Amino acid sequence: MTVSASQTIGPFFRVGMSWMDAQNVIPTAMAEAITITGRVLDGAGEPVPDAVVEIWQADADGAFPASWRGFGRGFTDEGGNFGFVTVKPGRVDDRQAPHIDVSVFGRGLLQRLVTRMYFPDEADANAADPVLSSIEDPTARATLVAAAMPSHFRFDIHLQGDHETVFFVY
Repeated sequence: MTVSASQTIGPFFRVGMSWMDAQNVIPTAMAEAITITGRVLDGAGEPVPDAVVEIWQADADGAFPASWRGFGRGFTDEGGNFGFVTVKPGRVDDRQAPHIDVSVFGRGLLQRLVTRMYFPDEADANAADPVLSSIEDPTARATLVAAAMPSHFRFDIHLQGDHETVFFVY
């Protein structure tokens, strides 16, 4: 198999993008800490072992104070797994549901992919959210809502295929 030019640019993300404790937006011992896990999968459902996932979010009050980092960066492992420790964000305004902005970088991607992660326990807010409700197909809309697990939220990112995550143009 011959690789295309875009497939030869990596994987080099760990060399220039790693910094200590990047997946922990807040200390894991904080009472309000939540864990988000997921996998990055290609169009065939295979794990992407060398992707970078970044998150940006408001704090629990829906604000962005100077003391709030609100940013995390995680690298996928051989199984395509990533994880973050953060807080569930509050609503940033009366229209938007609590959400986390997500970017994915990886080999073969000439630009980052941008999406959002919404919370399953915010059904009314999710239904009113202008971004989420702009997606007409309910199956596609569901790709942006994390699954509630017993001890964490799970948000898998499918780059292509039948379960492709909705990505936004920015």
